[in-house]
Amino acid sequence: MDLVAVILPTFGLIGLGYLAGRLKLLGDRAGDGLSDYVFLIAVPSLIFRTLSTGSSPAENPWGYWTAYFGGAAVVWGVAMLLAVKSFGRSRQEAAIHGFSSAQSNTVLVGVPLILKVYGDAGAVPLFLLLAIHLPIMMSAAALLIESADAEGAPLAIARRLATTLVTHPIILSLAAGVLAKSFDYAPSGGVKSVVDQLAATAGPCALIAMGLALKKFGFGNDLKAVAGIVTLKLIVHPFLVWVLAFHLLDVPPVWAGVALLFAAMPCGVNGYLIASRYKVGEATSSTAVAVSTALSVVTVSIWLVVLGVA
Repeated sequence: MDLVAVILPTFGLIGLGYLAGRLKLLGDRAGDGLSDYVFLIAVPSLIFRTLSTGSSPAENPWGYWTAYFGGAAVVWGVAMLLAVKSFGRSRQEAAIHGFSSAQSNTVLVGVPLILKVYGDAGAVPLFLLLAIHLPIMMSAAALLIESADAEGAPLAIARRLATTLVTHPIILSLAAGVLAKSFDYAPSGGVKSVVDQLAATAGPCALIAMGLALKKFGFGNDLKAVAGIVTLKLIVHPFLVWVLAFHLLDVPPVWAGVALLFAAMPCGVNGYLIASRYKVGEATSSTAVAVSTALSVVTVSIWLVVLGVA
């Protein structure tokens, strides 16, 4: 399995953004604008398309969901605890650490790798998880960050969270996708073309924006926190899924393998994207994406051996 070939496009786009910043072809304002575009338009388009056009299983594979998201919840919680107790970070930044530790690079690395390992047999569990992974993780992160600095009377806090729910682009796209699926509406014609084109820009634009951020913040920032995030993402999360899916829950072998490899993917670029949106933890999240992507060549190879598919 040539993992380098799978991961190289991710590094290529990050490097392109970094080089554009070094050569002053694009500045900090361009990076901020690109991040805002991805967060406000491209990612919501991707979430809506994924939910409105995705297929539903004949029955809910609860063991599969529990294995993956149970592991994700544990590493998210541990990362937040470490951020607050060990590194003295705010609750908002702790939510960024948690999201970065639990959210995988799925489209750019996970999809080609998992399909190459399991072929058609892995397509159904892969795309089922893909359909709900980004909406659930992004929505949870947004709500945690929005509520992290909520102060005042309970009624005022509830009003603020309600406002977030009805105005946040990620939450709105999630609701729109669920409604579209409920009423059997799938974009077609010109609408489909626009949504598809916007969704296709999410990954590349986010990675270029992250390259610009690495030029702005540097690579050597917050290495202790980055080490914690990367360890949780590349080792602890897949280990927890391995224990749950292969030893404690009734998950079919291929589905269990897909869940483990999904969890073993490096930190997703959306960790930086959310950090950039809220202007907190940007240096940590961008460095974590770069470092985890590089180290995943080694760690994913080990997990492939554990699965017996290397």
